[in-house]
Amino acid sequence: MKRRVPAPELFQSDILVDDESTSKNSPLAFRMRPKTLEEVLGQDHLLGEGKLLKRTILADRLTSLIFYGPPGSGKTSLARVISRITQSHFVPLNAVTSNVNEIRQIIDDAARLRRGQARRTILFIDEIHRFTKAQQDVLLPDVEEGNLILIGATTHNPSFAITGPLLSRSLIFELRPIEEKDLTLLLRRALQDKERGFGNLQTEITEGALRHLAKSASGDARRVLNSLEVAILTTVPDASGKIRVDDKVAEESCQRRIVYYDRDEDYHYDTASAFIKSMRGSDPDAAIYWLAKMVYAGEDPRFIARRIIILASEDIGNADPQALVLASAGLQAIEFVGMPEAQIILAHLVTYMAMAPKSNASYVALNEAMEDVKKEVAQEVPTHLRDRSYKGAKRLGHGEGYKYAHQYEDHYVEQVYVPIKKDYYRPAEIGFEKVHKTQKSKLSERQKK
Repeated sequence: MKRRVPAPELFQSDILVDDESTSKNSPLAFRMRPKTLEEVLGQDHLLGEGKLLKRTILADRLTSLIFYGPPGSGKTSLARVISRITQSHFVPLNAVTSNVNEIRQIIDDAARLRRGQARRTILFIDEIHRFTKAQQDVLLPDVEEGNLILIGATTHNPSFAITGPLLSRSLIFELRPIEEKDLTLLLRRALQDKERGFGNLQTEITEGALRHLAKSASGDARRVLNSLEVAILTTVPDASGKIRVDDKVAEESCQRRIVYYDRDEDYHYDTASAFIKSMRGSDPDAAIYWLAKMVYAGEDPRFIARRIIILASEDIGNADPQALVLASAGLQAIEFVGMPEAQIILAHLVTYMAMAPKSNASYVALNEAMEDVKKEVAQEVPTHLRDRSYKGAKRLGHGEGYKYAHQYEDHYVEQVYVPIKKDYYRPAEIGFEKVHKTQKSKLSERQKK
């Protein structure tokens, strides 16, 4: 909520600031914004003991910052906490509605405040990725001179969304989705807080409802508090005056049906198992269904992508070498795009893997070789294959008699590569492994001759 306040006498214009009053009419998510670093939930990788961002804030050695991460991860809240700790003048701006003239006015006011009162200004720009290059360039001189401290917030990777000169003058921190346990803690805090939350109301909420609200929020603190507010304010108290929020109310409040799916117990592993086996069994429809269940229940898309990468190598292998390339690229794309669009990429990967030719020949070969290494006497490296790059190797005869394959026809020469030869890799008659099988047969015939 913004309001105009009269500027100090040395100012020629008013300054736009945030009204931080916690009116009972304000949304719960606004009222429950953290006021101290201790109240900030999650982001231990940034605010844990000894971490760079925490040290920078507490030492009051701020430079310009860029926060990027998904909605509801606390970018705005963290910027407000920083301004309060450093006692800086806080000016919020939205990149969508601002213009160059407004930015210049804020810069001028910040410079005068710095000269007249030795007080710093934090300019917080939400959705900074929407700034044009010209708007970003306007900030550069004053960021460089320290007339203002820029804190930009974006859901996009700053490397692609923000100009190089501005990036070079800023510290970049990635905020992660807030974990379910922290969202649950936030819900309990809101229910107990008498000043900002619902602590003055008689409320009772089931553990199942708490879990569902936290899961359905997908790491978004704003969303979880909005859902709780809807649940509390739309539920009619019972005869005793108590507001009871059960699983059904939780479903209605966040508009998502409860799907029984735990993150670290049987349903989690059973669903993941069915997902993998459906792709291995070349059933794209079943695989997509299990994917949909996991995504709907709030499963981490990176967990799903990792399972797909493993399957691409274990169950497809050289039958379609592109499967592993695509799966790896998919994980990178998911990290870059984020949810909810990342689910489209997952569907792309799943249908490809399900329809790809299958072979576990490489996996079987490794298992058999590992079994031999474990049970039999370890084979020594033949002398002609040993490293001869270090001092004294030549005296020991290392590398003598080695034949360099590229000097021979077809880049192949018969020589001993392991003392006891076994047929571990047996390519299948499918996909690209057909090529391997043919090639292996030809080489075998040459060895016999």
